[in-house]
Amino acid sequence: MNIELMNWTAVVVGTIAAFGLGMIWFSPKMFGKSWAEGSHNIQPPASPPFTAMIIQFVGLAILALVVGITATGEALFTAIGAIMAVALIVAGMDLFGQKSGKATVIDAGYIVASGALMILAQGVL
Repeated sequence: MNIELMNWTAVVVGTIAAFGLGMIWFSPKMFGKSWAEGSHNIQPPASPPFTAMIIQFVGLAILALVVGITATGEALFTAIGAIMAVALIVAGMDLFGQKSGKATVIDAGYIVASGALMILAQGVL
């Protein structure tokens, strides 16, 4: 791994793109209603959940960093493996928390789609 060769622009763009995707992904016009119903009918908070948003952003940044590190070593399958591992861990946690299968697929699908955006950013930028 050669950190000097990492594409930092792609890491930043991948993080921001994945965070933006989350806003769309979980919106009522996309999967938000189905996700809420399958997540014990969770209701939107009165104010933005800033702590959750910060934690989500940091997690996405770390995943984008992992993708960036694997890109320097041309280890795409390692990045895909990490993304799939995170998606499966999220799915397992969702099912343990008794979310519906639909909500679980929505959560895990977001991880996979976010990872795909991060890999795309590495390939394009």
